Amino acid sequence: QVQLVESGGGLVQAGGSLRLSCAASSSIFSINAMGWYRQAPGKQRELVARITSSGGTNYADSVKGRFTISRDNAKNTVTLQMNSLKPEDTAVYYCSAVAVFTTYWGQGTQVTVSS
Repeated sequence: QVQLVESGGGLVQAGGSLRLSCAASSSIFSINAMGWYRQAPGKQRELVARITSSGGTNYADSVKGRFTISRDNAKNTVTLQMNSLKPEDTAVYYCSAVAVFTTYWGQGTQVTVSS
């Protein structure tokens, strides 16, 4: 069974917007936090944003003011609204869910921002 499924990636022009969504399987027990990471070619994977079950959020400095993470606990989903996109945002974006016993990862969705 797929634990996390991302959607919403695609190609967008600089200054545009995309919305990424991630759905967690109900089989994942007691998710404490969900987040988004990204990895660009030749670079390490980095945290973009995360949100706790209580609604607390953290953002990478590079995306503050442009990206917004939100969560629907009842549906076990997390959304990343990305505005004012820049070419340097181009990467594969991965959804992550931190549960009691392990951390789960999605398969990734490609985001490409053209200039």
